[in-house]
Amino acid sequence: MTEADRLSATFAALADPTRRAMLARLAKGEATVTELAEPFAMSMPAISKHLKVLERAGLIERGREAQWRPARLQPEPLREVNEWMEPYRRFWEQSFDRLDVYLRTLQSREQSDDGGSK
Repeated sequence: MTEADRLSATFAALADPTRRAMLARLAKGEATVTELAEPFAMSMPAISKHLKVLERAGLIERGREAQWRPARLQPEPLREVNEWMEPYRRFWEQSFDRLDVYLRTLQSREQSDDGGSK
């Protein structure tokens, strides 16, 4: 799978709030399907579909321990998303920095104008 395909799969998996909640739970440690399903009012087949999407995107890994198949978070795809987003984060930080400088300049001008008119 190419990097672009991996990013697409990761973003598609992250697009759903149920899957994001499952990942948030797995960030605390591995969990069984039953534990992951607990907060949701949906069928086990629907939960399984969500888990399959996460697994195909490489965001989770499912082990085998006797009859249990605990899921655990695989952070590598999230690191790839972070690396892809980094230039955009820098862009926004620089934009906010420029806005901050501009607003300070305006405030200084207003204070200078107010000081001279009193």
